[in-house]
Amino acid sequence: MATPSTPASADFSSSPLKRTKIVLLGDQSVGKTSLITRFMYDTFDNTYQATIGIDFLSKTMYLEDRTVRLQLWDTAGQERFRSLIPSYIRDSSVAIVVFDITNRASFLSTTKWIDEVRSERANDVIIVLVGNKADLSDKRQVTLEEATAKATEMNIMFMETSAKAGHNVKSLFKKIAMSLPGMEKEGQSAEAQNNKIDVTATPQNDVPEASQCQC
Repeated sequence: MATPSTPASADFSSSPLKRTKIVLLGDQSVGKTSLITRFMYDTFDNTYQATIGIDFLSKTMYLEDRTVRLQLWDTAGQERFRSLIPSYIRDSSVAIVVFDITNRASFLSTTKWIDEVRSERANDVIIVLVGNKADLSDKRQVTLEEATAKATEMNIMFMETSAKAGHNVKSLFKKIAMSLPGMEKEGQSAEAQNNKIDVTATPQNDVPEASQCQC
């Protein structure tokens, strides 16, 4: 009779995936939870419920040349939860700072969120500025050019998304996964990759290591 531990140990040995912790930051109701829900389940909920404290979800991404396990940490935008957030930033690899393109105040707040990430992680983190609710561009209060200029000035990535329409959400997380340092042959810094990463390109020389196999 086989020991119960045999299949379990086989499972663990076949997928020693390093987890990448991604924390989503930004003011209340900019769409952090909606971005995660769209990415995880490809759904959108019209009823708004404020995140209480911190939520956590996991997803494995299968790319052309690698498999990445993402841990997504959804933080509350309300001021009363601010004291919780630094401890979640501390060991994160990626910070997604979200604003609502129809809410200028949420865009101005991104500076303090980015500063908070830098104070905890210095430059040892990938920061992505995300302008959400791109489906409401007729109510836009922040121009694409202005947000792009801010990202360039702060040396971080930028993308506009719509969690509601599903626009650019998968691309956002794919771009992040491809930018992770030390994942493959690239040894460049995250900053160096920001300018030249092409999420549509198929890597030439990488050998897929059972990237589709979850047996």
